[in-house]
Amino acid sequence: MHLRSKKKVSKEISLYEPIGTDREGNEIRLYDIIENDDDDIPDKIHLKENIQKLYENVENELSAREKLVLKMRYGLYNGEEYTQREIASQLGISRSYVSRIEKSAVEKLRGKFQEESPDHSSPFSNSKTIQ
Repeated sequence: MHLRSKKKVSKEISLYEPIGTDREGNEIRLYDIIENDDDDIPDKIHLKENIQKLYENVENELSAREKLVLKMRYGLYNGEEYTQREIASQLGISRSYVSRIEKSAVEKLRGKFQEESPDHSSPFSNSKTIQ
């Protein structure tokens, strides 16, 4: 009987028992691998939905010039980010005109986003964080 009970116990694993080491030599526990912060999951889902809505609105609500300015300014579609001065130089317009186009486009997107989901926070609380 004692051997049977030991056999069952030998298959049990503690979540805090080391199961290996990482590249830096730190111990890795099973708990470290399966640990999950459930609070982040709803936030991540909400963020993903907001990003999808944002890209849809960029495509459907903005003019070609507004799209181009936002794409260049914020590096949308995995592009490179440029300053307003660099965009102005590339498009052959003034920096202040780039600023007006950017501000107008962001306001259009903010209004459309709030119209679609008035009970959720807008991704435009800090307009430089659009990505």
